[in-house]
Amino acid sequence: MMKQLQKLGKALFLPVSILPICGILMGIGYAMAPGAMGVPDAPTSGAMYVIGFFLIKAGGALIDNMPLLFAVGVGVGLSKDNDGTGALAGLVSWLMVTKLLNPAVVSVVAPAMMADPVKALAFGKIENPFIGILCGIIGGICYNRFKDTKMPDVLAFFSGKRSVAIVTGSLSILIAAALLFVWPVIFSVLVAIGNTIKGQGVLGVGIYAFLNRLLIPTGLHHALNNVFWFDTIGMGDLTAYWGALQEGGVMANGTVVDWSVGMYMSGFFPCMMFGIPGAALAMIQTAKTKKRKATIGIIGSAAICALLCGVTEPFEFAFMFLAFPLYVVYSLLYGIFAAITVALGYRAGFCFSAGLTDAIFSSFLPAARNSWLLIPIGLVTALVFYLVFLFAIKKFNLKTPGREDDQDSEVNIDLKNDDYTTMAAVILEGLGGKDNIVSIDNCITRLRLEVKDRYAVDEKKIKSSGCAGVIRPGKTSVQVVIGPKVQFVADEFKKLCK
Repeated sequence: MMKQLQKLGKALFLPVSILPICGILMGIGYAMAPGAMGVPDAPTSGAMYVIGFFLIKAGGALIDNMPLLFAVGVGVGLSKDNDGTGALAGLVSWLMVTKLLNPAVVSVVAPAMMADPVKALAFGKIENPFIGILCGIIGGICYNRFKDTKMPDVLAFFSGKRSVAIVTGSLSILIAAALLFVWPVIFSVLVAIGNTIKGQGVLGVGIYAFLNRLLIPTGLHHALNNVFWFDTIGMGDLTAYWGALQEGGVMANGTVVDWSVGMYMSGFFPCMMFGIPGAALAMIQTAKTKKRKATIGIIGSAAICALLCGVTEPFEFAFMFLAFPLYVVYSLLYGIFAAITVALGYRAGFCFSAGLTDAIFSSFLPAARNSWLLIPIGLVTALVFYLVFLFAIKKFNLKTPGREDDQDSEVNIDLKNDDYTTMAAVILEGLGGKDNIVSIDNCITRLRLEVKDRYAVDEKKIKSSGCAGVIRPGKTSVQVVIGPKVQFVADEFKKLCK
């Protein structure tokens, strides 16, 4: 189950990675054309306004179609060889399911359901990220299962990859029939969860942020994100924020915004931009002297990544399995500071993640509030993360990076020199050579590998490449944590295995 969730997480990152351009375009657009937000006395004509309006719409073209991006992106991401046929299959499933379950069709097929207000609302929101992800999964699975199908000679034209979309369409009809009864139940549960946490106000923000981080290792945080960030049940904080709405505004689907827009995103900014660097400093300071240089390279670069673009996985996976109790504390700190941040009135939003880029561009939108507060809140967050991590590591002798009991070789590869070939070669040697490799894959920060003989894996050798760590989630599964440059290492690794 964990392995499948990890694959889904990797597939989801493909469409999510497109969203930063959306934030940049819309941020610049709103800065140039504040009149498009309805700002009083702001011009609504002229060259500057036209250019800004054009950029806003360009960014909106992506964020308004996130469910479709998920269907296509997950479809190709789950395909064994990332073939475009998987994307086509995901699209076929999306078109089939959303067409069969839209209110106009349901009112004919099952009119009694449309008479129920909650069920009617559920089908009115069928074009949502959850369904997009589901359709992408269907497309990816159908591709992997039927891409090598051989048909009788008379139907030979439909053999192989040509059969994938046909099978996907047929299966999607059955899925749509099942969702006719299942989706209203799922929707009701999501509504209940969302309303329960939303009803807790600032406390609910803290609970959400805590669960968001705690569930990262399982991938189940995506379920929560669909409730609070995306417009699955009408609580699309991200959608409302980048739609230039404020509390009391009306979303495109007619939902009245009755929460403080941005409250479910704002608290992540001080934690990712300041808290992680503070925690990283504590880890570096407590590392063994002979391993401090290596720790700086691993943890320091991960902290910079979190600060600039909000990608936290390199930092989190560097210690979550070495010191899981500390990861629970880390998640708790997120919850505490997310609640404090919102209570103090800071509001910001992101299209990608809570890094510096999104903090800057989101500050131009109508829902932005007290942007200056990010600095003082962030400094306090950094100090608390630093002190808590420093105390916990020393008090409980936690084995964070640089404090392991093993005698790992000194890091001898410097990624800043772009020595990807050498790094890949060292990793391959540590994995027992190319004859021991069954499959090669990668997500945004890690090589994901399957090996024949798990006993042939030498973790010390792999770590000597300069990677951030080695994870063994299964008997034959090995994950090598590298960071945002993993794609370059993966490419070299694949070349060496040919």
